Amino acid sequence: MIQNFDVFNGDADGICALLQLRLTSPQDATLITGVKRDVSLLQRVPCTALARVTVLDVSLEQNRDALQALLQAGAQVAYFDHHYAGDLPAHPALRMHIDNAAEVCTSILVDRHLAGACRHWAVVGAFGDNLTEAARALGASLGLDATQWALLQELGESINYNAYVDAQADLIVHPADLFRLLYRHAGPLGVMEDEPVLRGIRDIRADDLGRAGDLAPRTSFDGGRVFMLPDLPWSRRVRGAWGNQLGHEAPVQAHAVLSPASQGGFVVSVRSPLLRQQGADRLCRQFATGGGRAAAAGINSLPLDRLDDFLQAFQRAFDRTSLPG
Repeated sequence: MIQNFDVFNGDADGICALLQLRLTSPQDATLITGVKRDVSLLQRVPCTALARVTVLDVSLEQNRDALQALLQAGAQVAYFDHHYAGDLPAHPALRMHIDNAAEVCTSILVDRHLAGACRHWAVVGAFGDNLTEAARALGASLGLDATQWALLQELGESINYNAYVDAQADLIVHPADLFRLLYRHAGPLGVMEDEPVLRGIRDIRADDLGRAGDLAPRTSFDGGRVFMLPDLPWSRRVRGAWGNQLGHEAPVQAHAVLSPASQGGFVVSVRSPLLRQQGADRLCRQFATGGGRAAAAGINSLPLDRLDDFLQAFQRAFDRTSLPG
């Protein structure tokens, strides 16, 4: 018997990409997902010729071995992603929708694939992925008023915030359960009003961002700023969202936000300058466990003895005097 698997990042982009697909093409499937940085997801799919796998917003580069094992076993795979992918494999059972342009996210790729059939959800996903201008360009045809635009952005940012923890035990709601909750809604405009859990996430996010806003940078130069968060639960939640907010406050600068990791060292979130959305992925790939996309990337585990190396590499990457005009 055929087995369907939906494998998706637990952030807003992954969830909203899957919502678009399943609202247009419903199917029973095993959901495989996790926290934002849990990207080695394909290895959880059984290697069998009976597997039909849809992958959304999960780095191909970091799942290459598992993908090849599935294809060799006879599985069929549809892959939608916007992260750095390295060399793209060719296989008759693999259908790829890969684009790592700075103004593209997986929800936008699925919107293209579906010719805009669930565009409201694609806009939510783009807002959640901090692609504000892309979200507004995508939704220009929807006739939204100012209140509706604000609701879609608030929803995307709230869905996204839930995934920014280091362990599943710290999640407010598991991403698979959050997908199931959202799947009950054909469209997103009434979700914040109807679902108390989303309002709860929104309020926690606002409180956490207020705490982070009191911190001074550890390092600052013309091209960027680095912030060190304390070893507290709110710090682990706020890392990515605060990086996004800092970028909007200072769009000519890059930002790095570091918080202590449970196993030692640091978890790092990097945002390229909003006005030049390039370089974050190249910087983070210099370090083991680093990856992401040009505008936003991270390092899952930066050893303490490499902190100075990272700080120097960050300044080299975003020193405006060395950037091309």
